[in-house]
Amino acid sequence: MAGSDRGDLTRTAILALLGTVGPLSRTEIARELDLSPASVTQVTRELMGHGMLEELDLKPSRGGRPAQRLGLVGSAGRALGVKVTADHLVIVDVRLDGEVLGSWERPFDPSSPHALDDLVRAVADVVAQVEAAPPLLGVGVGVPGSVDDQAVGTVNAPTLGWQAMPVGERLRRSLSLPVLVENDVNALAAAERLYGRGRTHRDFLVLTIGRGVGAAIVMDGRVYRGARGGAGEFGHVPVDPSGPMCGCGTAGCLEAFVGSAGLVTAARSKGLLGEAPASAEDPHSGAATGDPGARAAVDELGRAAAAGDRAAQDLFDEAGRILGRSTAGLINVVDPEVVVILGEGVANWPFWQVGFDRAVRAQLMPGRRDISIEVESWDETSWAQGAAALVLATPFDAAGAAGEQGRLVRARLIGATP
Repeated sequence: MAGSDRGDLTRTAILALLGTVGPLSRTEIARELDLSPASVTQVTRELMGHGMLEELDLKPSRGGRPAQRLGLVGSAGRALGVKVTADHLVIVDVRLDGEVLGSWERPFDPSSPHALDDLVRAVADVVAQVEAAPPLLGVGVGVPGSVDDQAVGTVNAPTLGWQAMPVGERLRRSLSLPVLVENDVNALAAAERLYGRGRTHRDFLVLTIGRGVGAAIVMDGRVYRGARGGAGEFGHVPVDPSGPMCGCGTAGCLEAFVGSAGLVTAARSKGLLGEAPASAEDPHSGAATGDPGARAAVDELGRAAAAGDRAAQDLFDEAGRILGRSTAGLINVVDPEVVVILGEGVANWPFWQVGFDRAVRAQLMPGRRDISIEVESWDETSWAQGAAALVLATPFDAAGAAGEQGRLVRARLIGATP
């Protein structure tokens, strides 16, 4: 098992396993997470020392020595997770074992000159509402863009209109709490590793489809961030240089074809939808990246496809083929155990699926054509839960991405537990 490496989530994965399935023996933990018994013994000893785990009753055995079961002390800590979108915030309160204690949604305008003030105010309002126990360890923030360093939290997010936005610095100064900021898909991968299908896989991909297209790469149980925190910009894989302009300013990106704005633009060109409002067209990109009704328009297309509209069905089928070819290329490069697809776009997945499945299997290398590709139902609180997981992972990542913020989280945790 990897030690305190950058983004290492294995220790927290043990906590999440016990939180989701209940008490287990060390042998069962090793089997479920594919770890060596020695590694499990070492890590659980550390977790017990931190007051995170406790020994419970002995599990009956069929003739052998009874196994000591370990249980999670979920009340050892909690974190707030914040998902920032182009028009609202989702905030969740999450215990160490992954239990969501509460959730809030607030309107938000990232283009406002007071955007950071509004963000601080919304989070501070929730901080004031949550109870003192379990103790609040910190705040995690997921954003649709690149983040230089989790512990610094400077954000570049073109879809929000943010350039070098000091999100982490401002929140820390105003809240007097540890704050970690990360790309939202990477945060979602953290939640998937801890609480979802990724719990039993050490190498997997998370793909998201919706307003944008994103990817998170988990290798050996750790989220790969790249040199500048920008790994996973799957939506900007070049598909066709003569294709539509993307919001990033380049022609023919994957996102320009299969993101919400790309689907809406294609539908309007085929007469499936009415003309875009004048304010929806981004003069710099040529794509309707700023269309506030893009999600509603995609929902309209989905209803038409469900009602048997062949043109709408063909539109999604073509998007599925384009996404499938690009996904196959990413799988061939990264070689994951499993791929998980998430996001608001999966609401229409039945119409994407035929084109996607055909294209992805055709383009995969022969030895990888049996890879499991799983589509999960969409729940926006999962993004925010992933942001909270950034904080909940830091007590076990002394030399990793959390940096000084991780030290502060550990200090709060150790100071609050016996």
